Amino acid sequence: MSGFSAGPQRALMVTGNAPSMTDRKHSRGPLALLAAVALGAAAVGGGTAYVFQELTAGDRDTVSSVGPNAQVVPAGKQGDVGAIASAVAPSVVEISAALGNGSSTGSGVIVSDKGEIVTNNHVVSGASSIKVRTGGSTTYPAEVVGTDSSKDLALIKLRGASGLRPAALGDSDEVRVGDSVVAIGSPEGLTGTVTSGIVSALNRDVTVPADQDKGDLQDPGEDGRWPFQFGGRQFNGDPGSSTTTYKAIQTDASLNPGNSGGALIDARGDVIGISSAMYAPGSGSSSSSSGAGSIGLGFAIPSNTVRSDLARLRSGSTE
Repeated sequence: MSGFSAGPQRALMVTGNAPSMTDRKHSRGPLALLAAVALGAAAVGGGTAYVFQELTAGDRDTVSSVGPNAQVVPAGKQGDVGAIASAVAPSVVEISAALGNGSSTGSGVIVSDKGEIVTNNHVVSGASSIKVRTGGSTTYPAEVVGTDSSKDLALIKLRGASGLRPAALGDSDEVRVGDSVVAIGSPEGLTGTVTSGIVSALNRDVTVPADQDKGDLQDPGEDGRWPFQFGGRQFNGDPGSSTTTYKAIQTDASLNPGNSGGALIDARGDVIGISSAMYAPGSGSSSSSSGAGSIGLGFAIPSNTVRSDLARLRSGSTE
């Protein structure tokens, strides 16, 4: 069985070592939607992503996500993947959350110099402790400030952090199909991984479980995948009676487990979405040796949804 997944396959859960490619079964199945959060330790094979070993700080003003956006990338460099990555990568972090049954790894975007970070709710849901590693390889403890399961968003705050560079939140209402975009995140713990592509579609309905106790989000089905709904079809079992649907930006920029909560960025260097989900071949699909890799169908929560939710998240709401 395959289908929509809000987490990686069971093979990516805490096992101590990554499974070998030959250990996986390969039966045919439909595409799966996979929320890009990686559980436990795993190895990534292949792909077109590359990793910034040194995250250089581009020359720009520090920008608050709730203030007017300054020019992030110089006019002559707008659309240049290297310039965008250099400017924005310092504002994207890796998040490690300790759970009752293991750990989860995702990404987050710095939205204030006070240590506030926006990520997906499913990255930190049920976490007993959270650690965040910045692009400069400094690790900070963090705590959840507020969550909104209806939008799969969460706000966490670092303790004892200083010198952070907030990202600039762009206007997602100005995004058009065909626009160039760059995604930055930490797939499989590879901090600062950068991929690029275009906006493939807008206003895609993505439906995920929204149980308040999030128990379902920590225990995938027997095939190791999470229940999702998309396009009027139900995949991977019943997502339960409590679900939430959000409008997403679709992109062909490569997203993989661990990209959840990371940044989708426009040509100016503004964050126009928070990466949240991806299609992947089913766990037994013969079209993929890994069964969890990106095939260029990713989804992100629009930045205007994030902006409109920030006040609620900052208030400590745990909806």
